[in-house]
Amino acid sequence: MKVQGWMFLWLSLFILVVAGVYGVWSKEPVGTTALFLAFGLSLMIGFYLAFTARRVDAMAQDNKEADVADEAGEVGFFSPHSWQPLSLAVGGALAFLSIAIGWWLLFFSFPILLIGLWGWVFEYYSGENQNQ
Repeated sequence: MKVQGWMFLWLSLFILVVAGVYGVWSKEPVGTTALFLAFGLSLMIGFYLAFTARRVDAMAQDNKEADVADEAGEVGFFSPHSWQPLSLAVGGALAFLSIAIGWWLLFFSFPILLIGLWGWVFEYYSGENQNQ
């Protein structure tokens, strides 16, 4: 994690230099603002990773002599057959579409989003998947 922190901190320094050069050269405020915001985002991520790396044990990526198999293990549990992401995607698409069409569409997208979120959270509390 230490390596990623330093990479983001160096990236933020590079973006800061590019933002300064771009701002002076182009005199275009939108791109300059976007680059300064990208600098801030990269700085926050780099600071978080560097700060967290001091509080956790060294990982295999921090060891120069580590093998690929040193970080092997279980990543997590992923539901192989859930329909809830589809419901959330449809509800989210309708919610974002309401910006272009009209705010009245939010009244139809919020129930779809809530049903998808409720189903995703409580998917393994009832039905055939209760004991997983």
